[in-house]
Amino acid sequence: MEATALVSPDRLWSAQEVLARPSPVPAAAGVYGWHFKEPPHPDLDAGRLLYVGIAPRYMANRTSTQNLRKRVRYHYRGNAAGSTLRLTLGCLLGLDLRRVGSGKQMTFCKAGEAALSHWMADNARVCWVEQNGPWALESQLISELDLPLNLDQNRHNAFHSRLKEIRAQARERARELPISP
Repeated sequence: MEATALVSPDRLWSAQEVLARPSPVPAAAGVYGWHFKEPPHPDLDAGRLLYVGIAPRYMANRTSTQNLRKRVRYHYRGNAAGSTLRLTLGCLLGLDLRRVGSGKQMTFCKAGEAALSHWMADNARVCWVEQNGPWALESQLISELDLPLNLDQNRHNAFHSRLKEIRAQARERARELPISP
């Protein structure tokens, strides 16, 4: 049932809707799924589920404060250092990844992150299901579905090695450049 709600949702939500106040995204634990009107890479299909994520993530030693609302909103307006989805999308779209701050974190800098947010507002749509302990459902979905933008637990996916290589090349280029102010 949860897989159907993410693969063929009754409703997909846009950035404008998710970022509105009050937000329709619940402040609860769960799994979210990302669909794209235009795919971020020519080898991927438009209009279908390409990525799933969870909130909160499993933490053995402490309790996470994350929930669906915080995570989904962050993916739409945050940066690549705090969002694997944004990192993946920006790398696939050819944005310049750069080291920032102390040089340990990498983002697409202000202009690149703004361009990515704009691209996501135009193309990315999200849905979710509330789920306590969402990590079990996430693992099940990744093992059963074709989710090319998920890297963790997803070596079996045909796009995995390509995506891993694209991200590695972006990080390598970023390390060769000076730290961005």
